[in-house]
Amino acid sequence: MKKVTSVFWITLAIALFSVVWGSVAPKNLESITGSIQSYISVHFGWYYLLIVTGFVIFCLYMIFSPYGKMKLGKPADKPEYNYATWFAMLFSAGMGIGLVFWGAAEPIYFYANNAPTAETGTAAALNESMRFVYFHWGVHAWGIYAIVALVLAYFKFRRGSPALISSTLEPLFGDKMNGPWGKVVDVIAVFATIVGVATTLGFGAAQINGGLTFLTPLEDSFGIQLLIIAVVTVLFMISAYTGLSKGIRYLSNTNMVLALALLTITLIVGPTLFIMNMFTDTIGAYLQNLPTMSFRLAPNNEENRTWINNWTVFYWAWWIAWSPFVGIFIARVSKGRTIREFLSGVLLVPSVVGFLWFSTFGSSAIKVQQEQGGLSDLATEQVMFGTFDNYPLGLILSIIAMVLIGTFFITSADSATFVLGMQTTNGSLTPPTMVKFVWGIVQSSMAAVLLYSGGLQALQNALISAAFPFSFIMILMVVSLYKAIRADKIALDRGKDKEEKTSA
Repeated sequence: MKKVTSVFWITLAIALFSVVWGSVAPKNLESITGSIQSYISVHFGWYYLLIVTGFVIFCLYMIFSPYGKMKLGKPADKPEYNYATWFAMLFSAGMGIGLVFWGAAEPIYFYANNAPTAETGTAAALNESMRFVYFHWGVHAWGIYAIVALVLAYFKFRRGSPALISSTLEPLFGDKMNGPWGKVVDVIAVFATIVGVATTLGFGAAQINGGLTFLTPLEDSFGIQLLIIAVVTVLFMISAYTGLSKGIRYLSNTNMVLALALLTITLIVGPTLFIMNMFTDTIGAYLQNLPTMSFRLAPNNEENRTWINNWTVFYWAWWIAWSPFVGIFIARVSKGRTIREFLSGVLLVPSVVGFLWFSTFGSSAIKVQQEQGGLSDLATEQVMFGTFDNYPLGLILSIIAMVLIGTFFITSADSATFVLGMQTTNGSLTPPTMVKFVWGIVQSSMAAVLLYSGGLQALQNALISAAFPFSFIMILMVVSLYKAIRADKIALDRGKDKEEKTSA
C-alpha cells in the first residue's frame, strides 16, 4: 500500500460515498442520476455523435499516414503476445459480458418492439435491427477504445512516461499535469472506469440470474444477484492474485474457446442459411448507411430522437466510460506493435467477430420470433436463453452461455482491478495485490448498489453521467498525441538525414 497515490484515496472516498448513498437512499440516487442522464442525452447528443465519429476518422488517418510505421515502443521492441492471445485478451476485456447479454436481446428488441425508424415486425425493421447493432458494437466502439489505448501505449512505451491518463497531456500542459490538475484528470478516469465496469458486472449478474430463472424454479431477485456478485468477486480476486500473465491470459483464452463453442454450435443447430444470408446482406447495409447513422440525430422527430438518446448516445457513453479501463489494458498488452498494425487489429478484427456474433444469435432469435413469437415478451436478460430453448442442444447452449458470462465477468473485473491498481499507484505495471483487492470489492459493491437502486435503468443512468467528463479528456489526449508524434517524426527524419549525410 506504500505505492498508492492521492488519486487512490480521493477516488476511493467518492466511490464509497456513492455506495453508501445508493444503499441508504436508492430512489434518490436513481432520481438524480436519471436527471443528469436525461440532461446530457438531450443537450449533448450531438456532441457524442461528433466526437465518436471524429475518433474513428482520426484512427483511419493514423493507419494510412506516415505515422503508421512508428512503433509503440523502441525500434527493437517485439510484441509480448502472439496474435491469437492478443486478440483474445483485447476482445475479452473490450466486450465480454455485453456480447452475451445483448447478443440476441438487442436485435429482437429492435425488430419486434422498437425499430429505429421502420414499422416493427417488417422486413425493413429486420434489416435495420442488424445494421444498428453493428453500428453500436462495431468500428465506432473500438475506435473509442483504440484512441485511449494508442495514446497511452505511445507515451508509455515510446516516451517512457508513467502509464497514467494525466501523463499523456504533458505535451499540452507541461508540468501542470504533475500537480493538482493531473490528479483531477486521473480521478475522473478512475471513477469513470469504476462506474463503467460496475455497470457491466450488474448486467452480468442480472443475466446469470435470468438464465437460472428461465431454467430452474429460482426467482429473479436482487438477493440472488447479490449472491452471484459475491461468488464471482471471490473468483476474480483469486485470478487477480495470480497476476496478469497467468490469471488473465488463461481466462481470456478460456473465454475465446467457450465463445467460439457457443457461436459454432448455434450456427450449426440454428437457421444456418438464414444467419449467413443476414450476415452478408446486413454487412452491406451497415457499410452503405454508416455515414448517415454516424451523424443521425433526428431533431425534428421526437420519437426517433428519444430512440437515439436511449440507444446510440447510451452506447457511446458506455464505451467512453469503459475506455480508460480497456484502453489501458490494451495498451499494456500491445507493446512492440506498429501504430498501423495496432489500429488495424483493434478496429477491424473484433468488429468483424462481433458482426458474426450478433448475426448468429440475433438472426436465430428473430427466426423464432417470426415462426413462434414470444421472445419479444421476455425480460432482456432471458432472451438468449429463450432463443436456445427453441433449438436442439438448447440446455447445453444455455449452460455454456452462463459459464461464459461467469468467465467474462471474472476477466472484466480482473482486468479492471489491474488497471485501477495501475492508475492509483503512479502507473505501476505491478500494482500491489491489496490495492487490486480494494478496487475489486468497490466495483462489486457499486454493481450491487446500482442494481438495488433501480436495476438496469440505474446502471445506464450512472454510466452516461460518469462518461461525460472523461470525453473532454479524450479530445485533449488526441490533440496531445498528434503534437507529440509529429515532433517525434520530425526528429526521427532529421536523424535519418544526418546518418545518410555522415555515411555519404
